[in-house]
Amino acid sequence: ETAAEIEDSVRSCGERPLQRLERLHLLDGCFMAVHMAAGNAADLATLREHKASIVHCPSSNLKLASGLFPAAEAIEAGINVAIGTDGAASNNTLDMFAEMRLAALLAKATSRDTSVVPAAQALQMATLNGARALGLDDRIGSITPGKYADLACVNLRDAATQPVHHVLSQLVYAASRSLVTDVWVAGEFVLREGRPVTIDEQDTLARAEAWRSRLAGDSRP
Repeated sequence: ETAAEIEDSVRSCGERPLQRLERLHLLDGCFMAVHMAAGNAADLATLREHKASIVHCPSSNLKLASGLFPAAEAIEAGINVAIGTDGAASNNTLDMFAEMRLAALLAKATSRDTSVVPAAQALQMATLNGARALGLDDRIGSITPGKYADLACVNLRDAATQPVHHVLSQLVYAASRSLVTDVWVAGEFVLREGRPVTIDEQDTLARAEAWRSRLAGDSRP
């Protein structure tokens, strides 16, 4: 993830992290390299050789100043690149729409090429490529007969997304999680008209506040 991690690895082990993992026979098609913000061309070649996946977490990399993952280079190399959020400590919103947008924009900036990671590719990175990284692309990740009905309904009639000239571009560059109205997991409603179906929202909010208070060490009710 960071240059410091690589420096520590070279200093203590005499090799970069991926070199060590390869030597220990831990790289294969199930391996997911998360972040890769400090990887080099040799690292990408190693991951491609072992058919491993990369999980790109743009917001986290920016917030932690970890570096900029060369998404366009990795994709051009034939590596399966998915999009992740990392945790709330380094990504406050965990908004996959924001991650898609950032991934697409950062790829253009780092490569100085406006044509790389177009909207359709960013959406695939956030969906099917993630399923591939998990080895579940035969069951999830796309709207295909025989796969689980994992679906999200996005309200593109909202003023924030008008006018809609290109649906995929609006999803990636203009939409946000606030526009998701309904969600189904394996065909079952988990969000209906913006309200959770399977959890008690007020109880969840109360427990979140209780943990915030406990972590902060305050005595407020």
